[in-house]
Amino acid sequence: MGIVKISDHMHENLRIASNALSRSINAQAEHWMRIGLVSELHPDLDHRDICQLLIRAEQAGGFDLATISACRTQRSAAATLDLQ
Repeated sequence: MGIVKISDHMHENLRIASNALSRSINAQAEHWMRIGLVSELHPDLDHRDICQLLIRAEQAGGFDLATISACRTQRSAAATLDLQ
């Protein structure tokens, strides 16, 4: 675990969001980082798709890049089958 320096303004945004969503500030920051990471890796996904992908990854063993890729591949394969 490391220390990440962020601006006072971003920290205030984290504090507000974490209170509103009943998360710790660290949990809120990690949530935003996960969403940001997945959105950069898969820019075609919208927020709903990213949330569903994160849930599937958690069910498959937790958040890591390999699990995210595997869940994305499974989702794409299932969608292809639905179209046929």
